[in-house]
Amino acid sequence: MTSPKTFDKDKLILGAAGPVLALVSAFLLTAVVLLATGVNPIEPIRLMVENAGYEDVQVLILNQTGTYYLAALAVAIGFRMNLFNIGVDGQYRLAAMLSAVVGAAVTLPGPLHILLIVIVAMCVGAFWAGIAGILKAKRGVSEVVSTIMLNAIATSLIAWLLLPDNFGVQIEGSNDLTTGEIAESGWFPGVSMGDSGEIYGFTFVAFALGVVYWFVLNRTRFGFDLRATGASESAAQASGVDAKKMILTSMLISGAVAGLAGMPTLLGDTHTYSLSFPAGVGFTGITIALLGRNHPVGIFFAALLIAFLDKASASLDQYGYAKEIATIMKGLIVIAVVVSYELVRRYGIRRQQQKVGEELAAGHAMKTEKEAAA
Repeated sequence: MTSPKTFDKDKLILGAAGPVLALVSAFLLTAVVLLATGVNPIEPIRLMVENAGYEDVQVLILNQTGTYYLAALAVAIGFRMNLFNIGVDGQYRLAAMLSAVVGAAVTLPGPLHILLIVIVAMCVGAFWAGIAGILKAKRGVSEVVSTIMLNAIATSLIAWLLLPDNFGVQIEGSNDLTTGEIAESGWFPGVSMGDSGEIYGFTFVAFALGVVYWFVLNRTRFGFDLRATGASESAAQASGVDAKKMILTSMLISGAVAGLAGMPTLLGDTHTYSLSFPAGVGFTGITIALLGRNHPVGIFFAALLIAFLDKASASLDQYGYAKEIATIMKGLIVIAVVVSYELVRRYGIRRQQQKVGEELAAGHAMKTEKEAAA
């Protein structure tokens, strides 16, 4: 029989093969695209690595990693339940906007002020995701369709709420609209890096949530039920798990974590929500969750990579290269992830079938030897 040690080794190799193959494929395809357009494929990457050596760029990368990490965790929670929560971006932006409104409207002692903003963000995100969860659990509506529509509704709702007649504040001499600035008591303290900037304090909270995610998923009954339902809804129901309740609960938790994705920027930098608040974070989180295979450690390195591409490429145009090269690389990573994971999955199935065949053959040979000896 195959030993547990050998099985774990094969599982580890197959688990790492997908991301490695995806990244290598993406970089090679990017090189081909750049060569086809007459651009040196090595120099832009070298410049990005060089830019990442500066401390101020490292701070930007780390802060962006925290935001991406939270968005990817929200997506991963849905994935582990076999749910595709495409609505993370809408949940994140609506939660950031309404929590900024509440944060600017009240003044409380520091910890309470921050806690109120965070709770509002989680509740708004959970509520917006819960709509899709209810539709899925009660009416069987695809969460893909409902969350896409909810993204569009969130965009329009935010635009309406930001009007000066509602919660918006017109900045003098600017066309930008904001929710007003949160009092300093609502700012989350960070780690100063001198002239290089400040690491958002909520970035460390984001990474800590990765530990919580792993523990809940792998060391609690709820996590087992969630994974079991995601693997087979009918089998989970047969073992006593309420699949519909798990669907709704998973969407609520996913939305709550999505609501937190805006907190590093809101509480550590802008202290207000405006038309220029980052968008598209939720969609990037999908890429990161896929690349990281829904594992907290894998998600961290995937978020770090995408943040590196974002921030280290910002100055490429100064050297005569389009910074959109990083966008091309991210797009190719998405394609490569889908293809490479499917190839690895098929190889894993064939490998497992081969091992089972070898074990059966070995067992049959041993049986024949025993019969011959008798």
